[in-house]
Formats: sequence, structure tokens, C-alpha cells
Amino acid sequence: MKTKWKILIIVVLLVTIAGGVFASIQYKKRGIITVQTGKTVRQDLAAIVTASGEIKPRNYVNIGANALGPRQITEILVKEGDVVKRGQLLAKLEAVQSQADVTAQRAAISSADAESSASEAAVKAADENLNTLQASIDRAKSEVERSRLAFERAELLFKEELIARQEFDLRKAEYDGLQAGVREAQARLVQARAQRQQYAAQLGASQKRVTQSQAGLARLADVLEKHYPYSPLNGVVTNLPVRVGETVVPGIQNSAASLIMTIADMSLITAEVKVDETDIVNVKLDQTADITVDAMPNRTFKGHVIEIGNTAILRSTGLAASQSNISSQEAKDFKVVVALDNAPDDIRPGLSCTAKITTATRQKVLTIPIQALTIRQKGDLEPKKEGKAAKAAKEAPLDPAAEKAKKEEIQGVFVIAGEKAEFRKVDTGITGATDIEVTTGLKDGDEIVTGSYKVIRTMRNEAKIKVDNKAPVKTES
Repeated sequence: MKTKWKILIIVVLLVTIAGGVFASIQYKKRGIITVQTGKTVRQDLAAIVTASGEIKPRNYVNIGANALGPRQITEILVKEGDVVKRGQLLAKLEAVQSQADVTAQRAAISSADAESSASEAAVKAADENLNTLQASIDRAKSEVERSRLAFERAELLFKEELIARQEFDLRKAEYDGLQAGVREAQARLVQARAQRQQYAAQLGASQKRVTQSQAGLARLADVLEKHYPYSPLNGVVTNLPVRVGETVVPGIQNSAASLIMTIADMSLITAEVKVDETDIVNVKLDQTADITVDAMPNRTFKGHVIEIGNTAILRSTGLAASQSNISSQEAKDFKVVVALDNAPDDIRPGLSCTAKITTATRQKVLTIPIQALTIRQKGDLEPKKEGKAAKAAKEAPLDPAAEKAKKEEIQGVFVIAGEKAEFRKVDTGITGATDIEVTTGLKDGDEIVTGSYKVIRTMRNEAKIKVDNKAPVKTES
């Protein structure tokens, strides 16, 4: 045999052997899954709820036009950014008619006061007249008594014929005249009392007119006061969208024409954020939070939860779910207000922010990476039957209860046991940013499958595995 044929035969033989060895190796590797693993560790864990929103003062008031009808702004006494005090005059609106009404009403009150004073003086004069008439009656009665005594003496003397009839008649006439004078004085007293009652009634009417005029003045003064907006609180002018000469209109909510300015109490600054409906159940009052403001990079502010909304807000419209006709299956948020503990002086309302609320903390708890956790149905974890057993199980009548039990979902992880990955049920606690607490099912140092995500989703119980924890090589694009 020639040398070249010998070499060719040797090469073919070597290739055949190499192919057989490779095929044998690949056959042995059949069914082996490459996985990444990690170990359970003990560490401090915090559950965080992240939500975005904007910076708002806790208390702010929109100052609008309260005067009836469109009114022109005649003067603005503050500028945006000014610090104002409660009760401070902020602006003035055109108020010619209202000012004239107030002036006229004050003149009417002065007239009513003068009339009331005159009536009061008349009553006092009537009282003095009554006193005078009463004194006259008392004097007349004493004169009648004196005349009666004189008449009775004269009557005795006349009967004894000691005086003439002429003198007796004179005493009698004098006595009768004085009695008539008393009756006349008493009649004048009755008339004076009636007149006094008339004056008193006029005084009461005058006083009521004064009260009525004062009430009218209060109403007109209130109308006039609405032309002069005052600050209802101590704060800062955060929005001043109008200028002198512009016209404002009352009674139109959320209208630029009705807003004069906004006063904000900057003593308590809050972050008003929207928390997802899946996280809101974990948020409680007084929980701590870290707030970051987009306009202030590399700065974090501490705060705490002071308010939790009870009404769901639709994510697409921003309206309360109860006020919208959109399907209730849409994603919803809940408003949460976080008070900044030490807000900086340069912070401004309306700035976008993010709040990270700490809803729970655990010290030195057993944890695993979140991605290691998976779900399997109970039936998928049962060992597969082969041969006659599998055929008998297939031909056996279906038991609804057993079938339902097989579909029960179990939460767990795959634990490395030699060259296999065994599914183990676990119970979990709080969830951190990347790790989750394990309360039962694992112990310190257990090695578990942590990747890849696709492998964890599809891997079966007791699958053969190969551990490869090398970091993936990054390729340059």
C-alpha cells in the first residue's frame, strides 16, 4: 500500500475517533442546564415605595376677585416673592360705585342719628313736663285741703250766725274753684303722659331706622371690602399673573381671569406624590422618606408621611375614579403627602420630585435576590412516572379535587443539591430594592439558582445543572 493511502486512512480514523468522543461528551451533557447561583445571606433590609410628584406648600390660598361683576385692577401693592403678613392689603380694584354707596349710607345713618337724638330729647322734655304737672297737682291738692278747712269753719260760723252769708258763699266758691283746678291739672297730666308715649314711640322708630341703616352700611361696606384683597395668612406671594389695568372676573373656578395671586405658607413644605395602588396598602402615617428634587441634583431631603389619600386617582386623567366614566380596570394611584423636615430656603413650589418611603425595616434577616423567586404548580413538582405506571396514571379516571390540587401555585426557589436543582417552597417577608426576606424554607449559606431569568422560569424540578458564575463578557458595539 502506498504511503499516501496510509496517511489518508490514519486521518480518517482519527477524525472518526474524535467525532465519537465529541458525540459521547455531548450525549452525556444532554439535559444539563447552565445556571448562575448565589447564596442566602443575612443583612439589614428595608422595604421602599418609590413615587413621583411635585413640591407644594402645605397651606396655600388663591386670591381671587370677590367683587360683583368684572373689575379693573387699579393698584398691586406686592410683587412675586414678597413676604406678606396676615391681614395685609395686597391689591385694589376699581370701586367708585361701592364707595359712593357707602358714603351715601353713612349720610343716611347721620340723618337717622339726628332724628333719634331729637326724639330722645322730646321724650326727656315730656318727662320733665310730667314732673312739673305732677308738682302742680300736688300743690293744687294742698290748696284744696286748705280751702276745705276754711269752708268747714265758715259753715259752722254761718250756722251759728256769726258771719254773713256773703262771706260763707265766698268760702264755698273758693273751695269749689280749687277742686275744679285739681281736676284740670289731672287732665293735663293724662294728656302729657299720652304725648310722652307718642314721643317714646317716635324714639323707638328712629332707633330702628338707625339700626337698619347701620345694617345697610355693613352690607355695603362688605361689598366695598371685596374690592380690596387682604392676605388670609402669613406667607409668600408665589404666583402673580396679573398687572395693573387688567380686568378680573369673580365666580369662575380655575380661570386665569379670576386669579389675582397665590399666597403660600412656606413654613411647611411638602412633596405631594402619587403612589401605585399595589403599594398604597403598605404606606402608613409618620413613615420616613427620602425626597430628591430634579432641580437640585445630589441633594436628598428627609421627610415623613402626613397624609394618605383615600380616593383612587386615574393615571390617565388625574381625576378621582368615582368622578370618571373610564373603566375601573385602568391603573390607579393614590395621593400621599410627605412633609419635608428641613426644607431649604431655595426650594420652590411646583418642582418635580421623587419620594422613597420606607414602609418597613428588618435587622439581620435571611435574604435572597428577588429574581431567584419563582412560581410552580404543585403538579409540575411531582416526579414523572415512566412505563406502566405512567400509562396507568394516564388511563385512570380524572379526580376533580386532585386536578385542582395539582394546579395549586407554590412559591419557592431552586436549591443546588449536588448536580441537580431541587425546588423548595419558601415563605417571604418584606421586599427591598434587589433582595427579599425569607422567613421559612431556607437556612444560612444555602446555594440557590439566581439566573438566568429565562432558566428560572422554565427549569423543572431536579433538573441537571451546571454552575457557571462567570461574569458575561461585554462586547463593544
